[in-house]
Amino acid sequence: MEKRLTFKYDRLTDTLYIDKTPPYPEQETEELGDDVLARLNPATGAIENLEVLFFSTRLLRKDVFELPLEVDLRLAM
Repeated sequence: MEKRLTFKYDRLTDTLYIDKTPPYPEQETEELGDDVLARLNPATGAIENLEVLFFSTRLLRKDVFELPLEVDLRLAM
């Protein structure tokens, strides 16, 4: 069963957290560029969490903010 995404914003660190599952210590971290970190499942390599650093400054930019990901969005049942 696919999990729903949760979004949390931490004002203190100016970080947006996008989670498919709660983070856990065994996850591997990979920088995707442009201050975006991916937390990966150690067994499958699947992305389980994203951290977007300096999120509020991105909202002030004139350019479009894109994540370097392919997604398949569907309504949760």
